[in-house]
Parts: sequence; C-alpha cells; structure tokens
Amino acid sequence: MKISITIASLLIVLTTGAQDTTTTPALKWSGYVEAYYSYDANRPADNKRPGFLYSHNRHNEFTVNLAFLKASYSEDRVRANLALAAGTYMDANYAAEPGIWKNVLEANAGIKLSRKREIWLDAGIMSSHIGFESAVSRDCWTLTRSMVAENSPYYESGARLGYTSVNQKWNIALLALNGWQRIARVNGNSLMSWGAQVQVKPSDKLTLNYSNFIGSDTPDSTRRWRIYHNLYGIAQLTSRLGLIAGFDLGTQQKEKGSSGYHVWYTPVAIVRYKLSPQWCLAARGEYFRDRHGVIVSTGSTNGFATTGWSVNTDYSPSAQALLRFEMRWLNSRDAIFSKNDGYVSSNLSFTASAAIAF
Repeated sequence: MKISITIASLLIVLTTGAQDTTTTPALKWSGYVEAYYSYDANRPADNKRPGFLYSHNRHNEFTVNLAFLKASYSEDRVRANLALAAGTYMDANYAAEPGIWKNVLEANAGIKLSRKREIWLDAGIMSSHIGFESAVSRDCWTLTRSMVAENSPYYESGARLGYTSVNQKWNIALLALNGWQRIARVNGNSLMSWGAQVQVKPSDKLTLNYSNFIGSDTPDSTRRWRIYHNLYGIAQLTSRLGLIAGFDLGTQQKEKGSSGYHVWYTPVAIVRYKLSPQWCLAARGEYFRDRHGVIVSTGSTNGFATTGWSVNTDYSPSAQALLRFEMRWLNSRDAIFSKNDGYVSSNLSFTASAAIAF
C-alpha cells in the first residue's frame, strides 16, 4: 500500500513537471516496465524458481520483474537520481532492507570536484560497480541474469569517487560501502567495506574491467573478511558478432581470526549475434563453484557446483520495446533442485518477457 501511494505521488509530480519544461531543463524523467512469464519444468509447488535466482524467479505465472519511475537531475557540476521500483526483482533482492528502502532502486547525489577534470563524488544508493549485468534486463544480452550476477551485488550504498579521462578511455573509481549489497548495514557491524574499479576502453569495440570488494558482511562478533575480484571483457568482434567473457573469484575467512579462507569462483561467456536491427540471438555458458556454501548454501556433499547453458531470441519492434524468449538449462553435481517430493540434479526453464522503456 505504501509503495502504491509513493508511486502515485511520483506520477503526479512527473505529470506536473512534464507540463513545464522551461523551468526545469536539467530535470529528466524516465521509466521502465518488464513483464514476464517463466515455466520451470520441475514444477515447484510454491511457484518459486531455485533460491539462488533473484530475477525472473516466479514459476507459471504472469508477473512483473521490474517496473520503475526515475527522475534524473544534471547540470555542469551537480547531478542526482531517484528511482522508485516494484516487482519480483525488488521483492527478492531487497527483502533484508527496512521499510521504504525495499522500493528504492536508486537515490544518489553527485558533485563534480574539478572544473577541468571529470572527477565526481557521488553518494547514496547506486548500481553496483561489480559485473557487466544490471537489474534492467533490456540493457543485458540475455533475458535472465547469469548466476554470477544473481549472487554478487546488484546495488550498493555508500560513496564513490570517480575519474574519467579526457579521451574517455579510462574510468577509475574508489568506493566506501555499507556492505555487500546493503542499504542498511548489518546490525553489529561497525566496519566500512571498500571497493575499487578500473575500466579501460582501448577502442570503441573493446572494454576491459576489473572491480573488487573488501569488507565484512557479518557482525563484529563473528567477523569474517570477504575479498572479491571481478574481471570481464566486452568485445565487438564484427558488426554483428559480440562476445562477453568474465571470471569472478571470491574468498572469505572460515571463521573470525582464521588464516584459512573458503573460495568460490565462476566463469561466464556470452555470445550475441545480430541478425538485423530488430532481431538478435544470444547464447550463454557458465559455471558456479561454491564448495563451502559461502554464497549459495545447498547442504549437499559437493556444495554448489552448477553448470548453466541458455539461448535466447530477441525482437525489438521499436527503440523503446523489446520482446524476448529464453530457454535455460542448469545442471548440478548434486541433486539440489526441488521436484515433486524430492530433488533432482537438473533444471530446465522457459522464460518470455516484454519490456518497455520510456
């Protein structure tokens, strides 16, 4: 009820503001709605997809993954963003956040610190500096998110000091964060978490990125340090063919004060081919290995050791609309997927979505 009132209020402001563009030239409004239907061949009784999936995670029902309204303000040396959202993505990813924060996709403000250089200090709730995928499916090469994106931060809260070179080839950032995908810090945790990002674009057809996270996502009494590395490259091999390849590696202390660390890692590759300006095909291969259940706890003998494959077809009838269909197959070393009254080692799903950006 609260989010309905809030979004309704934002719509009223949007309508009012849109009527007078002469007084607010720096203010822009945008929105996004993605509806989807997903069918899980294992037919889970609770209509929930596997617990390590946080986007498009409802089975056999028509629903909305993400819908938001966004206001963006930008002038020479100041900028700000506010986006309120709803959908199954918000329900799953923001479940631990208190109150109204469960529906805040973005809320940040930035100041340019130099008159001549692109040096910005931004603070608030922002998209994560980790990974090549975001919450907005329309901006990603595949309909659903990869396992590594689902199990690393989509968003973060804190402060970001960023620099972009004059030739736009280098982007460097340092971050102070409230935690691992946290708006409100974990109770009992007195330490700030930290992050860094270095991105280079040698040409308009190649992007290379390294990001990291250093911090603790547990109370001080049981503090376990987590160090995470994210590396990926995006290459446009031809005018039609593109490739994304990534590898993430995480480590976390076994227990407070321990010199031993649990390790998890995940490689992923996505190939996309443009048949025409309206039609596109993509295929994904991925693997997620978390033997000790740091990120994905299964309670099984081998932990989380899952391979994934997917193929999707996209049709874009206009610049604002995108229709997508995806078939995805997941296979684990152990029987971790719920089916009927037991568990199986594989999962097949079909997902269709329609997205509109405005």
